[in-house]
Amino acid sequence: MAFDAKIIREEFPILDQEVEGGKLVYFDNAASAQKPLSVIEKEAQFYKNDFSNIHRSAHELSRRSTIAFEEARKYVLKHFNAPKDHTAVFTRGATEGLNIVARCFGEKFLSEGDEIILSEMEHHANIVPWQLCAMRTGAKIKVAKILPDGSLDIENLKSLVGARTKIISIAHASNVLGTINDVAEISRIAKKAGAVFCVDGAQSAPHFLDDISEIECDFFACSAHKCYGPTGEGALIAKTDILNEMDVWQGGGDMIENVSWEGTTFRNAPERFEAGTPNIAGAVAFAEALKFMDSLDKSAVRVYEDELLKRATDHLMKIEGVKILGTAPQKVPLISFVCGNIHHNDISTMLDANGIAVRSGHHCAEPLMNTLGIKGSCRASMAFYNTLEEVDYFAKKLSSIVKLFA
Repeated sequence: MAFDAKIIREEFPILDQEVEGGKLVYFDNAASAQKPLSVIEKEAQFYKNDFSNIHRSAHELSRRSTIAFEEARKYVLKHFNAPKDHTAVFTRGATEGLNIVARCFGEKFLSEGDEIILSEMEHHANIVPWQLCAMRTGAKIKVAKILPDGSLDIENLKSLVGARTKIISIAHASNVLGTINDVAEISRIAKKAGAVFCVDGAQSAPHFLDDISEIECDFFACSAHKCYGPTGEGALIAKTDILNEMDVWQGGGDMIENVSWEGTTFRNAPERFEAGTPNIAGAVAFAEALKFMDSLDKSAVRVYEDELLKRATDHLMKIEGVKILGTAPQKVPLISFVCGNIHHNDISTMLDANGIAVRSGHHCAEPLMNTLGIKGSCRASMAFYNTLEEVDYFAKKLSSIVKLFA
């Protein structure tokens, strides 16, 4: 049975509105996806009926809240098919997850002269934490190049791996190019070198691409708000034993075992990295968002999102002056593009005047912008609730805007 986006859209009330006198076309999903009614209602019902602080009381509401929080953790692990020896640390998002790895693992186990391998397509969240780690440890960062079509140059990455390679950290999918990287292959490269492999899953997780048992990565970070869940919530998934060897992230309640003036001992993971009161409702809503995703036919969604991407790509390739950034064979449904000498902010502003929401700027990927020789771009990023008619409308309006500057 073919995937029907129009039926799915009924679950997303925010999409049913007009902006600037036209029907909203929301093509900013790589920044944040919208939320289905089930997620909105789950969080509201949790606050209405079950909320209390967790872990530290025997009363009924605390018990309910604790159960809901821990069941959410179990569902996150289930959704991403994490092996049984893994756990999920709830974070504020992929950015915090990557910072935890760089700070609590990297700074503990790296020494001067050790090497960290990243790629040219990384988001700042998978660059800056490692730069801080390198600054504090004396480690060096090596950067794998991309090919002209925006694919990762695997052979170049292999050439960077050496005896001092300790960590490889790569995005599963690029937030600018859309490129889907072969993270299973990179995992094999890392294992052969005896290096730890960290995956930034922020852009891949919304598209059913992440099976941790297949990838066999050491760390996996993702954000709820890109997976149709709430903001301020995410997960870092890793082997429990590795997490227990790492330094703690923050100090405070719930992450401690015993505290005295002589010193403090810490709990094991995941609580070890969850100091203070967590975003309990956010975790519950995150699990509900993943349940919503799991209620869909994953194969049909992938086929449909590929159709959206192909339709948009075909349209934009026919518009004189428009250049698509990234034409790798395997992509998530997003297109970044430039329009000659027209500033990307002007394009996005004029699209907004027609009810079309896209992102413009450097997309938190300034090193990639430098590689591409540009200051920024527009990005249209689609989700399974978008329609082919919206793609057609977007392309029509973009073509008209470009002609105005001709």
